Amino acid sequence: MKKKEEAAEWQLLLYIAGQTPKSIKALENIKKYAEEHLTGKYSIEIIDLLKNPQLAEGDQILAVPTLVRKFPEPIRKIIGDLSNEERVLVGLNIKPLKTL
Repeated sequence: MKKKEEAAEWQLLLYIAGQTPKSIKALENIKKYAEEHLTGKYSIEIIDLLKNPQLAEGDQILAVPTLVRKFPEPIRKIIGDLSNEERVLVGLNIKPLKTL
C-alpha cells in the first residue's frame, strides 16, 4: 500500500500590511479557529504587503487584513481581524449557517 503525500486540505492565505494590532489579532484568531476545526488539515501562509505589494493584485486584495481560502475551491475572502468566529467559520464554509 502506497503512502500518498498530499498537500493541506485547507490552504489559507492571510494578507497583512506590517505587524499592526489588527494583523496580529487576525493571525491569532485564524490559528485558533484552524486548530479547533481543521486540526492537521490546513496551512496558513502570511503575505506581508509592505514587503511584497505586487502580491495584492493576484488575489485582488483591497483591504488588510484579508484572509483568502485558496483551497478547497471556490476561493473565499474575509476582511478584518477575524474576531467573529461564527462569521469566519461560515465565511470559510467550515461550518454551515445556522437557521433560525
